[in-house]
Amino acid sequence: MAYKFEIYKDKAGEFRVRFRAANGEVMFSTEGYKAKSSAKNAIESILKNGPGAEIDDQTGA
Repeated sequence: MAYKFEIYKDKAGEFRVRFRAANGEVMFSTEGYKAKSSAKNAIESILKNGPGAEIDDQTGA
């Protein structure tokens, strides 16, 4: 299994995106969206902005 984005409906009927690792573990999920197109836009934003995103380590170490 490869890494993948999944669009699904939650119990409230909102669209969410989750990102699964190759081993099937959910690495993260998004907030709920009223429109499926908004969930797709979230994926596009992650793909566009994610590779250059800053890492903010707030652990103080």
